[in-house]
Amino acid sequence: MTRIPTKAEILDWISANPTLSNRRAIAKAFGIKGAARIDLKRLLRELEDEGHLEKRRKTYHDPDRLPPVSVLQVKAPDANGDLFARPLEWHGEGVEPAVLIIPRASDPALGEGDRILARLTVVHEEEYNYEARLIRRIGSSPAKIVGIYRKGSEGGRIVPIDKGQNKEWLVPENATGGAADGELVEAEQSGPRGRLGLPRARILDRLGDPSSPKAVSLIAIHQHGIPDEFADETIAEADAMSPVGLEGREDMRDLPLVTIDPSDARDHDDACYAHADDDPNNEGGHVIWVAIADVAAYVRPGTALDRDAFKRGNSTYFPDRVVPMLPDRLSGDLCSLHEGVPRACIAVRMQIDAFGQKISHRFHRAMMRSGASLHYGEVQEAIDGNPNERTGPLLDPLLKPLFAAYRALAEARKKRQPLDLDLPERRIELDEDGTVTAVNFRERLDAHRLIEEFMVLANVCAAETLIAKRTPLLFRVHEEPTPEKLEALRETATASGYTLAKGQVLQTRHLNNLLNQAAGGDDAELINMATLRAMTQAYYAPENFSHFGLALTRYAHFTSPIRRYADLVVHRALISAHGWGKDGLDADQIDRLDRIAEHISETERRSMMAERDTTDRYLAAYMSERVGSEFGGRISGIARFGLFVSLDETGADGLIPIRTLGTEYYHFDREAGTLMGADTGVVISIGQRVTVRLAQAAPMTGGLELELLELEDSPLPRPRSPAGRSPRRKAAKAKRKADKIKRKVVRKRK
Repeated sequence: MTRIPTKAEILDWISANPTLSNRRAIAKAFGIKGAARIDLKRLLRELEDEGHLEKRRKTYHDPDRLPPVSVLQVKAPDANGDLFARPLEWHGEGVEPAVLIIPRASDPALGEGDRILARLTVVHEEEYNYEARLIRRIGSSPAKIVGIYRKGSEGGRIVPIDKGQNKEWLVPENATGGAADGELVEAEQSGPRGRLGLPRARILDRLGDPSSPKAVSLIAIHQHGIPDEFADETIAEADAMSPVGLEGREDMRDLPLVTIDPSDARDHDDACYAHADDDPNNEGGHVIWVAIADVAAYVRPGTALDRDAFKRGNSTYFPDRVVPMLPDRLSGDLCSLHEGVPRACIAVRMQIDAFGQKISHRFHRAMMRSGASLHYGEVQEAIDGNPNERTGPLLDPLLKPLFAAYRALAEARKKRQPLDLDLPERRIELDEDGTVTAVNFRERLDAHRLIEEFMVLANVCAAETLIAKRTPLLFRVHEEPTPEKLEALRETATASGYTLAKGQVLQTRHLNNLLNQAAGGDDAELINMATLRAMTQAYYAPENFSHFGLALTRYAHFTSPIRRYADLVVHRALISAHGWGKDGLDADQIDRLDRIAEHISETERRSMMAERDTTDRYLAAYMSERVGSEFGGRISGIARFGLFVSLDETGADGLIPIRTLGTEYYHFDREAGTLMGADTGVVISIGQRVTVRLAQAAPMTGGLELELLELEDSPLPRPRSPAGRSPRRKAAKAKRKADKIKRKVVRKRK
């Protein structure tokens, strides 16, 4: 009589042989033949009904056990430096199993988000269920998507909310995560194309009502993968912190430093003070103090705080919230230079002459106490002759000396001639519910410029000190424009009637000359935008390639360690260079400076894209109530599929699809950046004034569709031929056909 295996034996065999788990293979493994197959079929059905197995096509799998060879996604290292991973295909009903990666000396370095194929061994440890040995790395983290979940009969679909993306994702019934129809979700790719040719996905997180105003920034956070929750370990470390003492620091609590920030600032990481230099050899000169929060005293290399800060790279700012680099216990308390509270800092004393040229500087690790927390508007009002109760007593002893030093630095700036773009910054105002109430442009004040000049000078001092002391650091690098981008800018300038020097080494003063030619005219915004587009993107690097935009040969970020990891690295480098303590730059970070630079450059770009997308969505929501209204604007970009227009009133960007420009065919010239009508010969180019009608606003994607009414105050000319293809278009098509036939004939003759 054939022996029928127990349920436990069947489960063990299926777990060990996941690729041979159909009924015939199971029967063969246990020597089951004839009528005994009916008993095996019954056992398998019972295991399926009990939830121990699930049937996929003709094979059986234990949903609560991982196959011996699995695809895993690597997690961030834990406090002990161990790497754990999570299975990408987990369908069990219990807690997702934890997998510890056991590396070999020959294995490549693995990082968070990497996907690997690994061989698993079942273990019974308290903190994990499996040990994994790497077979091979198969890629980084799977593609993620944020979209609207639409429930179907067997699972559902995710409709993406990205502009320009119309590919839907198929969600199997066991991967919906309990999402409701119409809910905003975050998902990741879980398999190749399946039914209907759609890629498969599994839902990771339910984000709630997509129409909620407060969902706008949440969409960007998840869409761009910005970490917005601190690990429990990180919060515990921050909560356990207490203020550092005076030991090992200079006492500067009597130095009348003040902070000057936006009125809605959530943290204060820089303070300043200036006075006339009493050195008889520096007549008319000034002494400037800049003090920066000593974040390095609290965030030590290798701690959970450091790992989370590095992971984020920087704080990300949205109109309704901030995703901070550090927990609030540090960013809003211990590291924030609050008025009247002793705070640890790293300060730099800078001596400049009457013309703003730096004579000397020296760094100090100190304890300070801010005398006042001021905002830009009230400082400017005081200098303009309208002080309030707070700024009145500070006007003569503090504010006027600050502005005297600033005017000297402004003279030096004129001589240095950094790039002087005039691009107004938008400010989106929200009510308590998160609804947009107004879109304004921020006013540019001398008080803003004062702080900027002080911070630039302090950053230069940090770079110069570390270079002199031969200490590794991260530079802020901005390389000059590429020849291709420069030529595109020159063509735009020429088309607008301006000139840009050619045949010489490009300097920022050449670009400033172009900007000055256009200043005050109708083309000013166009030339400023075209110049900005010609610039390369700044980044961080352990090598010094100078900063083109600021016209500086040595530059590093030092002044914002609460919100930028790069500044924290520079602070640690200064601590090591001066021998101020054991919380400086360690050997491991020095070895990883290349990787650190690459990572934080990426997180900076990630934040910029998330902030831009959020602004676009808020603007689209604000404009959605004005569909059908007419607006003035200027063409800011041209592509084969249409025109991009920047609207005067809000600065919002919208698209005029080329299909809406009538029946005429338009030739796209990529190099010139123009569209030319095939019949009328009308040329549409960047910078032209337009009147448009808002045809559609999509708050979910941030897209605006516009309809062109007038180009340079006139309607578009109509083609002379009847509706349909113009004679020129027919001739062009005939020529292309003839050329194609000619090429074929030539090939045959060869």
